[in-house]
Amino acid sequence: MKHFYFLFFCIIFLYADDTNTTVDFQENSVSGLIEVKDNSGATQEQLQEKANQIDNSIENISKEKTWEDLSPKAQNYDWVQTTSKEWFRGEIIALYDGELQFDSKEIGGYTFDIEDVAQIKSHNIISVNVENIASFSGLLRYKDKKVKVIQGENEYEFNIEDVVSFAPDGEQEIDYWSGKITISLDLKSGNVNQLDYTAKGEVYRRTSSSILSFDYLARLSSLEGTETTNNQRLNQKYDRYITRYFFWTPLVSEYYTDRFKNINKQITAGMGAGYTFYKTPSSDLRCTVAPSVIYTKYQSVADNEDIEHYSPALELNVDFDSQINKISDLTFNYQLTFGDTEIGKLKHHMVTTLENELLSWLDLDVSLVWDYIHKPQERSDGTFPKRNDYQLLVGLGIEF
Repeated sequence: MKHFYFLFFCIIFLYADDTNTTVDFQENSVSGLIEVKDNSGATQEQLQEKANQIDNSIENISKEKTWEDLSPKAQNYDWVQTTSKEWFRGEIIALYDGELQFDSKEIGGYTFDIEDVAQIKSHNIISVNVENIASFSGLLRYKDKKVKVIQGENEYEFNIEDVVSFAPDGEQEIDYWSGKITISLDLKSGNVNQLDYTAKGEVYRRTSSSILSFDYLARLSSLEGTETTNNQRLNQKYDRYITRYFFWTPLVSEYYTDRFKNINKQITAGMGAGYTFYKTPSSDLRCTVAPSVIYTKYQSVADNEDIEHYSPALELNVDFDSQINKISDLTFNYQLTFGDTEIGKLKHHMVTTLENELLSWLDLDVSLVWDYIHKPQERSDGTFPKRNDYQLLVGLGIEF
């Protein structure tokens, strides 16, 4: 447990300053990102009035306007218009990798491809991370592939291609968090009494320049009252964006336990860097390389073997996301670890998930999990765990 607390405090220390309270053109000491804040003293109401005047002046350029050309004022809500002329009100969550995450009172949580978005009007202050320039905070307007940030005395305009990401400059910590929980349960009774329970969770903390993510996967199974499966895995990753394609990872960690693979607990911690090799509006491919240290405590070992072990390792992470159609997404996460013989020489963890949207907040997820250890640790009775473990998971996922 002391190892878990150590990792927890490291994570809190690393992201505690992401709320961005610096002044104009002050350099962030962690990422080197310059932050351009509004020091005019204007209130949010005054900024909204200025933004409304800008909106009105743009609309008045055209003398002949159809009903679809009229746009709502961004009062109390953020607004998003699609290329099909439909307006949605709600709250901007974030823009990453060409996808706008939006929480609408009409449709719930929803993700728009930026290619399908015609206009964006923010009611809340948004922090916009512009590649190789700075992070700008203000009211946001988006139209004709141009992003405009409105401050009390200044206005800044950029091409959408130059924007790495944007997210609300939240006043409360809860504004930065989102996630998804997927549960699957298989219960049989009668001739065979069997229970299979799987929990899969994803939680994210997003700002305009970083993502802190937690992924949890646990499976419990019993047959005729005898436990046959018991494993848990908690992964943490903290990425800070330097450009739209390059990011560095000051902390990546994992907690893993599986007594049927003779692992009482295994804790990994490291740091590295990553790059987005392929990126389109509907898919992207990212890779991260992280030198790490692994602590392992086994359930049992052969005579003259240490039950605890520390090992240097090199970890490679590959993440691929692709939108198949309007309701289906495919995600592929692959984690490959090279270490010494004491931790199995080589191991990998792969999760492939097909997400099918049932409602705006509810998905039907089908996941394939494959875990592999090249050289499992010998138990005290002289037996070895199997190298491969496979899991097929079908469950309902709730987004929040």
